[in-house]
Amino acid sequence: MYFAQPYAARLHANPAFAGLLDDYSITLSYRNQFPTLAGTFQTGQLAADYRFADQSSAVGLLLNTDRSGAIGYTRLEVGGIYAYHARLAEHLSLSGGVQASYGNQRISYGNLLFGDQLADDGTIGGPSAEILDFKPVSYLSLGTGFILYNDNFWAGVAAHHVNQPDLGFVTQTKLPMRLNFNGGLKHFFVKATSKQVYREVSLSPTVSYTRQGASQRAEVGLYGTVTPLTVGLVYRGIPLPGSRSPQQVLTALAGLTAGPLRLGYSYDISLTQLSAELGGAHEVSLSVRQFDSLEAAWRRLKRRNYPSIPCPAF
Repeated sequence: MYFAQPYAARLHANPAFAGLLDDYSITLSYRNQFPTLAGTFQTGQLAADYRFADQSSAVGLLLNTDRSGAIGYTRLEVGGIYAYHARLAEHLSLSGGVQASYGNQRISYGNLLFGDQLADDGTIGGPSAEILDFKPVSYLSLGTGFILYNDNFWAGVAAHHVNQPDLGFVTQTKLPMRLNFNGGLKHFFVKATSKQVYREVSLSPTVSYTRQGASQRAEVGLYGTVTPLTVGLVYRGIPLPGSRSPQQVLTALAGLTAGPLRLGYSYDISLTQLSAELGGAHEVSLSVRQFDSLEAAWRRLKRRNYPSIPCPAF
């Protein structure tokens, strides 16, 4: 799975994000990758997190669906998250999270046509005599992550599939561990709350690096926020040692916050010929969230509040 709005799908990137941005939130994300292919790649995710009143811990839930290719490969995965938040200094905090997910993947043969189903005149006969023994596969995946942050920066590292589950349909095929680093800075030009209305004008450069097996990906991004609007550009495909001509993609995204709602849209602009032939990708995210600014101000006054992580919401 890949999401071009990493902070809308932040629980997918790092379980330590649970409870850091809102008191609670529910997010729906949908991505349509390579739309020009006959067997397009479609991904959906439902993510939810809840921060407990003591501010020191949070729980999360992830429900992922993935459909890829003309053969109808589908995957369903559900996972639970627990995160603990600790203050290291007056203006520095650490969040650590763990995740356990149960998944099931299968292949649908409804789109396949075998030679013994074709008659001499080209008509299609009954079912094939081919042995279709690719039975569904279930697996357990474990992950963990940490994020160091204050009011102006964040840096996180996460490890997914640390137990390297077996995903093979017939022979054993281990899923390599996926490592991710992401971080960024936020410079506030304006940051104020007046009459319970929060106003922000800011600029945020971000970086991300992911490695899984022999594959790796590096990204840089720049987000600008003038409440209630956020716009951003993310460049994917920075050449890295050992990478062979990575596909270069520029993602343009826009997000709007209206009360408890967040709506984000992004589109991948292909910068190389192969990426252009495969088509771009559309991604939409919708969040319902709650953050009690008055309660947060009271906790801050009583010195019981943790710094708010400054990462973008899209």
